[in-house]
Amino acid sequence: MAGPGPDGRASLPNRPAMTPSRTPARPFILVRDQAPGLDAPGLDRLLGAVVAIGNFDGVHRGHRAVVAAALERARGLKRPAAAVTFEPHPRLVLRPGEPLFRLTDAQAKLRLLAASGLDGVLVMTFDAALAALSAETFITRVLVERLAIAGATIGFDFHFGKNRGGSPAFLAEMGRRFGFPVDIMPPLEDEGRPVSSSVIRAALAAGRVVEAAELLGYPWFVTATVIHGEKRGRDLGYPTANLQLDPACGLKQGIYAVRAGLDGRIHDGVASFGRRPTFGAGAPLLEVHLFDYSGDLYGRALDIAFIGWIRAEMRFDGIDELIRHMDDDSRLARTVLARAPDAFPPIGPPIEANSE
Repeated sequence: MAGPGPDGRASLPNRPAMTPSRTPARPFILVRDQAPGLDAPGLDRLLGAVVAIGNFDGVHRGHRAVVAAALERARGLKRPAAAVTFEPHPRLVLRPGEPLFRLTDAQAKLRLLAASGLDGVLVMTFDAALAALSAETFITRVLVERLAIAGATIGFDFHFGKNRGGSPAFLAEMGRRFGFPVDIMPPLEDEGRPVSSSVIRAALAAGRVVEAAELLGYPWFVTATVIHGEKRGRDLGYPTANLQLDPACGLKQGIYAVRAGLDGRIHDGVASFGRRPTFGAGAPLLEVHLFDYSGDLYGRALDIAFIGWIRAEMRFDGIDELIRHMDDDSRLARTVLARAPDAFPPIGPPIEANSE
């Protein structure tokens, strides 16, 4: 597991996640619930599906066990398999004053679900009206009347409906009443660690990106658009693509070995996430230097996967000392990346509504 050694530098990852990128073999159906009832574009193609229900922040291994159960049940019934999920994340609505470090934004979640083998997803807008819906009404109005589901899968700890009144056991009871099977997935552990979004957030907050990848099943990544910076990196011999992350991002500030996805191609690199203390503290910024790459990236969207931790952010007394450390960081990043040659999240292109 990657982490700082006795001298503050990285120890190399010894069990990297090796997940190749892939795109769904067939069109992925995205339905948003802004449209009323059964007129929602594409919803007719998901009627009678077996549904995996959850927030799916991170689409980690536990979530994918829920998805896999839906896929298996759907194959047996010869029905489509789909996810039912919620945006924005319910915690942002129910506790608006509390920042939430999301492992995946809405689009990243869709891209991961699309790569999981599902036929589609219904994204329900989580607002005060949905939050006020009782668990029983959610099942009857949404799952039974609107979707006519053939089955449902759910994690052991997922609750739904007003005041989280709907438990997995309640969903199973309602399934027996309405004639659809319910599969409840038990807790999942990895070497004694619970596989959960909160545990993964804690790993990232400590800079343990290899541990996070082991729990996610793929390297954690962010997607952002390259913005103009102060262009100091170019003068130092390390031009960087600058990306502004969500202010709630809880990733530990420091230096990382990374891979960048751009136009279907993967590029190795090294990145700094932090406030640039050598030049005075500023707002947190992700600065990515791509190895052996030249080109204009301004305004381009990059997928940045975090493969290994290098070191904590430091303040240097002069430019020469900074450059020496940047040289060392680059050498170590190349070594880390060489040890995990195929590590990249299973994501395809952005997912559009009712994609054909």
